[in-house]
Amino acid sequence: MRRAFRQQSSVPLFVSLLLSGALAAGCSVQAQEERPVFDTIPQPPDVQLGPLFTAVQAANLYPDQKTFADAVPKSDPELILSDWQMQKMQRNFDLKRFVATNFSMPATGDVYTSPKGQSLRAHINGLWPVLTRSDKVDNQWGSLLPLPNPYVVPGGRFREVYYWDSYFTMLGLAESGRWERVQDMVDNFAYQLDTYGHIPNGNRSYYLSRSQPPFFSMMVDLLAQHGGDKIYGQYRPQLEKEYRYWMTGVDDEALRPGSATQRVVKLRDGTILNRYWDDRDVPRTESWREDTITARQAAGPDRAQLYRDLRAGAASGWDFSSRWFDKPDDLSTIRTTQILPADLNALMFHLEKTLARAYKTENNAAASQRFEQLAERRKTAIGHYLWDEKQGWYADYDWQRSHVRPQLTAAALFPLYLQAATGERATRTASAVKKHLLAEGGLLTTTVTSGQQWDAPNGWAPLQWVAVVGLNHYGQEPLAKEIGLRFLNSVQTTYEKDHKLVEKYVVKGVSLTHGGEYPLQDGFGWTNAVTLKLMDLYCPKGTICNNVGDLNSKKEP
Repeated sequence: MRRAFRQQSSVPLFVSLLLSGALAAGCSVQAQEERPVFDTIPQPPDVQLGPLFTAVQAANLYPDQKTFADAVPKSDPELILSDWQMQKMQRNFDLKRFVATNFSMPATGDVYTSPKGQSLRAHINGLWPVLTRSDKVDNQWGSLLPLPNPYVVPGGRFREVYYWDSYFTMLGLAESGRWERVQDMVDNFAYQLDTYGHIPNGNRSYYLSRSQPPFFSMMVDLLAQHGGDKIYGQYRPQLEKEYRYWMTGVDDEALRPGSATQRVVKLRDGTILNRYWDDRDVPRTESWREDTITARQAAGPDRAQLYRDLRAGAASGWDFSSRWFDKPDDLSTIRTTQILPADLNALMFHLEKTLARAYKTENNAAASQRFEQLAERRKTAIGHYLWDEKQGWYADYDWQRSHVRPQLTAAALFPLYLQAATGERATRTASAVKKHLLAEGGLLTTTVTSGQQWDAPNGWAPLQWVAVVGLNHYGQEPLAKEIGLRFLNSVQTTYEKDHKLVEKYVVKGVSLTHGGEYPLQDGFGWTNAVTLKLMDLYCPKGTICNNVGDLNSKKEP
């Protein structure tokens, strides 16, 4: 059942990194009196159903553990739990029949069949309404968190909105002229910030304990392209709430140099950077069985830390990748919370820059300057800690062992994408990317083939877009175009063969496997969006390219 609880924030005043000056300069402190207070926030199913949830997931009744996490109780969960505790003692008790009687299973994914001969562009435009959801009824016992406006889901098993996916989906909606839906989705995320104090991983109760890569400031940027600079002031309160969430605990006295609290790490010299985190340290609700199996395989005794790191890996969006592991082929060696990611901190730099811009539009020069200073401090920290001078690329930093991690990943391009890189380092990073990550089908996620989905040989649409935009920012247009066109060819080839766009692509070699905890999903929101953006970016001016082949067949007038 939905139990009332009150969220307490641990953030005193604002952020102490220059905070006393920022507050004096006029930064809003109204959120000090506006802590999110909820009366009907649902518990996640594993808490709500307790031992019944564990029994169902351990029995592996469904091929996908997310199925039962998304199931809706037909009556009060406390009554269902009580009935189960009595009935399970009976000789002929059938758990699967009990679940079918007491829960409504989630609907299977929407099926969209392209008319014969339909172009890639037409297929994508036809999918937007298919992937759109609207929460008309709030079921008081289900895990879905209703949102006030319609939204676009990724597709397949992903029946809810996801935070970082949505930014890339919005790019496609905007490219299609669907600005009303972009507005709806930005407002939904603003609603979540106002309601929960942060944007959860997705709009499910079991996602409330974590967020995802903080793209809200990028969403505001996108909407401002259509609505003008007034958009920054309109969403400035929510931008502040996003910032407070990620910086929670930064001014706690207990945060000593060389320590961390939640999403904040204070390095030994006092530098502040961010990490991924989840407030819970138990198996993921939606992947309960997989996590318990991983825990049994782990060498160390600290299962709570392992579960936290698995959850933090999910918060990163890269679930999972050798990027987070001590041993590239061993998921049980995951150490996400001990790593300061290059992509996350580049996004935090952008959030600080966006807050500076928002205050500037409100003619609050002093507050704007303070956030500019925070952004410059972070840019300096990125250059110092998240750069591998020996190898010549941006990289993650192991803050507990005090060294940069040696692996090259597509996350190296985020400082270019968010313009936190220097020109010289952007050039060196581009050279490394061309040498190690450029494959025949686009940009590899990493150089490691581990069996995890965020590793080689896979390429993901959002990372292709990050690469193209980031490289273009620093005069690396030929490499950017090569990546973009190679990925488009991968998309077109798969579309012509299977008549669908998918979550991720094998961009190196020929393989029937994509890795990961679940089968390959189609739909697919961010792939549709990035494909549209790349087609329009490289289509000859004055023409409309309906398929990738049109990029070469139509000449610029």
